Amino acid sequence: MQPGLSPLSPRDQRPPTPETDYPESLTSYPEEDYSPVGSFSEPRSASPLATPPGWSCHVSPEGQTLYTNHFTQEQWMRLEDEHGKPYFYNPDDDSVQWELPQVPVPAPRSICKSSQDSETPAQASPPEEKIKTLDKAGVLHRTKTVDKGKRLRKKHWSASWTVLEGGILTFFKDSKASAAGGLRQPLKLSTPEYTVDLRGASLSWAPKDKSSRKNVLELRSRDGSEYLIQHDSEAIISTWHKAIGEGIQELSADLPPEEESESSNADFGSRERLGSWLEGEARPTAGAATAESDLSKVRHKLRKFLLRRPTLQSLREKGYIKDQVFGCALAALCERERSSVPRFVQQCIRTVEARGLDIDGLYRISGNLATIQKLRYKVDHDERLDLEDGRWEDVHVITGALKLFFRELPEPLFPFSHFRQFIEAIKLPDQAQRSRRVRDLVRSLPAPNHDTLRLLFQHLCRVIEHGDQNRMSVQSVAIVFGPTLLRPETEETSMPMTMVFQSQVVELILQRCSDIFRPH
Repeated sequence: MQPGLSPLSPRDQRPPTPETDYPESLTSYPEEDYSPVGSFSEPRSASPLATPPGWSCHVSPEGQTLYTNHFTQEQWMRLEDEHGKPYFYNPDDDSVQWELPQVPVPAPRSICKSSQDSETPAQASPPEEKIKTLDKAGVLHRTKTVDKGKRLRKKHWSASWTVLEGGILTFFKDSKASAAGGLRQPLKLSTPEYTVDLRGASLSWAPKDKSSRKNVLELRSRDGSEYLIQHDSEAIISTWHKAIGEGIQELSADLPPEEESESSNADFGSRERLGSWLEGEARPTAGAATAESDLSKVRHKLRKFLLRRPTLQSLREKGYIKDQVFGCALAALCERERSSVPRFVQQCIRTVEARGLDIDGLYRISGNLATIQKLRYKVDHDERLDLEDGRWEDVHVITGALKLFFRELPEPLFPFSHFRQFIEAIKLPDQAQRSRRVRDLVRSLPAPNHDTLRLLFQHLCRVIEHGDQNRMSVQSVAIVFGPTLLRPETEETSMPMTMVFQSQVVELILQRCSDIFRPH
């Protein structure tokens, strides 16, 4: 390209052609130059408007032939050099190529290529080759809530470039721009953050107690992990729901009948079934090679059996594993206990008040962490909890366990859906209007949240009444409980200011407790 010439005027001065890959003395070129690699037997169509998969073609008002990438929306211009050979030019970065960048497009999950498909003996392909194809890709919001059966404390929502390919759902850390560039050069994509095998997975729309966001999918993998996937567009998330669901169904349909039978009839821990495998598959044979083959089959059967063991979630749903108290959703816990306030919260408050509200630093001084964890284990695994046991004689252990219970709620006592409304209410300049707004918000909470808040705040008000002895003022209690009871669903940039507003909300409710909560 000569200096000073506009690359956007192909009729007058063309953009540079790609580096010459043929002798300049030739006036015609072999068909291979026009064909994609490995497809010499399928020459490119002579039509200038023939479009490869993943591209659309149109002619601009200036008469230029433009190709648009369906994924990245970038445009390439089709030109010809002085010999009439076509090439492609990208005006955005002045790059030129003989071929359009390849775009992965959805196709049947497995395509068999036979050596008979090629007319060139030297290019004969293997008898059978599976080609991985892209089913779907795009930017979604996602978070991991359970890691192999262990519930995570917080949900960290983030935008992620998501790829569904060959029964594998992959979440990348890349931004949309860098991931779009990775489509042209897939090797440039970073290491996946999460990779989910859809074999044996389940997909459903997430209930409201899992997330206050709209259009949320809940994906449960075979290893007991759970993910929430969300997009603001209902149409887009519906297409993802369909694509992932079809992927799960196809993986189940692809299983041989023998595997399906074993998967459906496998009894976790059944010695009889294991014995039948060992007797039927590992019989001694005359040849050492046959014996090794049989042993390999047994190992394969055992490996499949162990991999298909029930997930932690399925065992919980069947009642084999008791749901825990710490980390359980408040509504589910209250429904299970048939009470509007968790039993553990009631026990802690009664015990603290029985031992005396004049103890110095109540709820401010931390108890022994190891003893608190022992109490937590006792609560989760033993329904007969006795807080008068000598092991829990330190009242700070009980107050510490109560604070830990509220911190580990999947959704805080002030639900995520109400967080922004409480923060906006506390910012109101008029004090009377601010109090009325906070009161109305508290009364609009779900029954378990409202009743638990009422019991807790009435208890904290009694703690404050003994402030001369325990040195716990309204401000002190608000600072302790503000971030625990009221927190955003995702981390915010202005966390110091957010913590100030959290404490102010708790402080206002403590000051107006009798007005906000109606008497029983």
